[in-house]
Amino acid sequence: MQPLESRIEYKFRNSFLLAEALTHPSLAYESQRPHFDNQRLEFLGDAVLQLIVTEVLYKLFPDAPEGNLTKLRSRVVSRRALARFAMMIHLGDYVLLGKGEEATGGRRRLSTLADAFESLIGAIYLDSGQEAAKALIMKLFESEIDGMVTSPDERNPKGELQECLQAIHPIAPIYRIVSESGPDHRRVFQAEVVWQDKLLASGKGKSKKEAEARAAAEALRAKSWIS
Repeated sequence: MQPLESRIEYKFRNSFLLAEALTHPSLAYESQRPHFDNQRLEFLGDAVLQLIVTEVLYKLFPDAPEGNLTKLRSRVVSRRALARFAMMIHLGDYVLLGKGEEATGGRRRLSTLADAFESLIGAIYLDSGQEAAKALIMKLFESEIDGMVTSPDERNPKGELQECLQAIHPIAPIYRIVSESGPDHRRVFQAEVVWQDKLLASGKGKSKKEAEARAAAEALRAKSWIS
């Protein structure tokens, strides 16, 4: 099993699809193989993502009107969000780039990461079908979906913080609940967010998810990872 397959916990039946998904158009151009790149898989993966995320949101928010569902979907499948999910699996380390694209920092470019992520989803869909693609999407999108449940009308501070930190280093922040207080019907949780063994911030909430979101929001405000 290849390192990327280990990261996503999925073994390709057709390894050719994985190779195609990871081939950036710049390499295809330099190698004079213009028809072997990830653009077609990107087109397919975009549609698969849209369908799966739409279905999840439709079931998760049964009373939400179309406009709200559209905004929520945009929050999950935006280029920045998809690039963040790509960083979670270190996808940029495996993309095959042309020399010029490599030299200009293409491996960390948001558009390259987002396109490669869509291509990967398209490849898994062709290799094993919608349920296999959905399994990866749901695993990676768990934090984003949780953030929507906690604050459906706001941005996701946990996702934003992860994006900021993983632009510096691929290690993801860690959340831990450090205390609980109050009666059962009015519990108060306190969470801390730690990154590279450094305490960034803490936050309190009526649920563990809310406490974690507030800790992330405070970390974004304080930017304590910079000091």
